[in-house]
Amino acid sequence: MNDPHRPTTFGPSDADGAEPGLGDIASVSVEGLIDAVETAGTKSERRHRWALPLRLAVSLLMLGVLWWKFPEINWGDLVPAWNLNTILWLLAATAMTFLGIVLSAVRWQSVLRALGLRERLRLLVPLYFAGQFVSNVLPTTIGGDVLRVSRLSKANGEPETTFASVALERLTGWLVLPLITFFGLAINPGLRQLGRATLLALAVAIVTLVALVVVLLAANHPRLGGRFASTDGWRRFVDAIHRSITELRRQPLAALSILVAGLVYQVALCIAALMVAAALGFSWLGLTALLAFYPAVLILQVLPIGIAGLGVRESAFVLFLVPLGVPAEKAVALGLVLYVINVVASLFGAPAFAVGGQKTAVTA
Repeated sequence: MNDPHRPTTFGPSDADGAEPGLGDIASVSVEGLIDAVETAGTKSERRHRWALPLRLAVSLLMLGVLWWKFPEINWGDLVPAWNLNTILWLLAATAMTFLGIVLSAVRWQSVLRALGLRERLRLLVPLYFAGQFVSNVLPTTIGGDVLRVSRLSKANGEPETTFASVALERLTGWLVLPLITFFGLAINPGLRQLGRATLLALAVAIVTLVALVVVLLAANHPRLGGRFASTDGWRRFVDAIHRSITELRRQPLAALSILVAGLVYQVALCIAALMVAAALGFSWLGLTALLAFYPAVLILQVLPIGIAGLGVRESAFVLFLVPLGVPAEKAVALGLVLYVINVVASLFGAPAFAVGGQKTAVTA
């Protein structure tokens, strides 16, 4: 095990304040990953503590732009009218979000099984919640995916395959989002006549789908992804992704089950958003509108220009929902309430995060 007090160096994403991506995970040793996640108070973290306030400032700036662009917004309407109906809808949305995290763990289990690792949900679900807690609650540039890779690889002794499983789980999840947008626009012709909103949703879906197909084809190609075949350093992780995609091609039913699991998860998120809309008083919005536009919101909010998508998510909801007759303040409120619900659901990962860290300290 590396010296836990030695700073861990990440790639460019960490240096510019963004959350580390999967490429950053592969650029360090597994031991470095474990140290980085379990000791978030290292010098490396302290060096980049400016990143959190900077991204928070960007989020507040974007909310300020919304206020400037929509001066008619009554900011008092951002808070739901508290009554029994509102509370029940919000509780249902929280439960659906909670279920969505469990469904994500099921999708991860499907990927692991396709790659030959038989992990139980009683291990994967707490790990997924712990990862959500790290990503959505803790003020750290270390992502929840890093935690999942580090802890599961310590449990199963398969760091490369574990890394590949997280990478593929994310990629297949993103692959489903554009397909949902296309479906929503296809079954509701009126959504195709909304001008800029329709064009942006289509552009986000097409660019995302093309980018993912290119990544998957490159990773699968023997002269591209296969050229990194090695047992040393970060190349072994890239090679693991290459071999894992090749394995999934040999198991079309397994690949289909992974996509179906991802589809069910994303639909659950759309239903949760619909429940929040009902709590805010515009349940007439309809599920098809969320199927068409919410995937684009989910894609845009991961851009590393704010904190947890704050500001980006709300701006996107305004752009997509105002043409449908939703008041701008209600669209902003939808984004903010969904953010709060996601944080509340992620808090269930705090015990798993704390207990897992204690086990690591004992076994290190």
